[in-house]
Amino acid sequence: MVKTRKLDCGTTIIMEKTDYVQSAALGIWIKAGAADETDDVSGVSHYIEHMMFKGTEKRTAKEIASDVDKIGGMFNAFTGKEATCYYIKTLSSNIYDGAEILLDMITGSKFDEEEMNKERQVICEEIKMVKDSPDDDVYDTISELVSSGNPLGRSILGTPESLADIDRTKLTGYLQEKYARDSIVVAVVGNFDEEKIISMFENKLASLNAKKKTTSIELKPYHQSFNVKVKDIEQTHICLATPSVSMDDEKYYAFVLMNSIFGGSMSSRLFQNIREEKGLAYSVCSMNVFSSYWGFFSIYAGVAHEKAKEALAGIKEELELLRSKGVTEEELSMAKEQVKSSYIFGLENVNSRMFSIGKNKLLLDKVYGPEEVLKAFDQVTREDVLQAASIIGDYSAYCGASVTGKDLDLESIVKGS
Repeated sequence: MVKTRKLDCGTTIIMEKTDYVQSAALGIWIKAGAADETDDVSGVSHYIEHMMFKGTEKRTAKEIASDVDKIGGMFNAFTGKEATCYYIKTLSSNIYDGAEILLDMITGSKFDEEEMNKERQVICEEIKMVKDSPDDDVYDTISELVSSGNPLGRSILGTPESLADIDRTKLTGYLQEKYARDSIVVAVVGNFDEEKIISMFENKLASLNAKKKTTSIELKPYHQSFNVKVKDIEQTHICLATPSVSMDDEKYYAFVLMNSIFGGSMSSRLFQNIREEKGLAYSVCSMNVFSSYWGFFSIYAGVAHEKAKEALAGIKEELELLRSKGVTEEELSMAKEQVKSSYIFGLENVNSRMFSIGKNKLLLDKVYGPEEVLKAFDQVTREDVLQAASIIGDYSAYCGASVTGKDLDLESIVKGS
């Protein structure tokens, strides 16, 4: 059973105790990500995440890593558009030591200027790595295109130029503003002492500001746009995207099932048509990207240069069929079983469950029980999927991005001009 406790300091702890496992996962979720940034600090959320591992007042960077190894822990962090998460998984008896290490990082990091300069270069290398990976590059490009004009279009990594302008004053100022007690959710799943965890966090977060300074979110109208990058590569990578729904929308479950049928598995329509029947692509898929207040639907294909137009024609054909005919009862039934199985398998992993309840509590202030989720998927009808398809089914309205070795007039192809 999931328990939620609002601490006196203003932070929320959400806990799911599972006595039959011998491990526990703990995540400190902060409601701060790329969408919170402004142009002059683009990439700062991710920069802070990196710097949290570079030493505190009581531990060097090496000691942080060795202290985690001493308790047999696995820890890491990630930055997204709306949130940053620092997490650790250990044996149950060691989760309190793991929590102390994370708390030390959150409240005691030094942000040494020499270390900042080193880590800035590390992130610049990370940016280069993305640029050198065409499938990553095309996905980042389409994300920025389809989200253009709204905060979710901001790059998580930033740019070498924006990072160069982030000094210690800017970084710690952003940290102080965004890492506030009311914008933090601590999620714990596994076998642990609930009261001991609660007491640890009640006492250790007092140094943070009480409330996060927030700004209103203003979404600008969707604007179709295209970007084709020509590089010396052997394959054409194409990504299309169009706005869809948020993770809190009543059509969320229909979108998840529609994606499974359309391009989310090896039995999906896209995979069977584009790869298996036509042999046009090694990799082809579709994906939902959900945020708390917006979302988009994307389609990716990696194809030979000379097959790009034919692959796009196949994608168009499948989108039009989906929008006009919907899905069969057999397809919907299969998708429900696939999605529900994936969800249940995730529940059996303490890390996955921690990610799920932590993210939902932080971004939606909700937690969904397994029975509620499974029932919601079961209740989706063919008409619900058809309604979802009507939202994303207009091929000519998609944004398009490509990283290719041969010039491609993607805009004309998509628009049909």
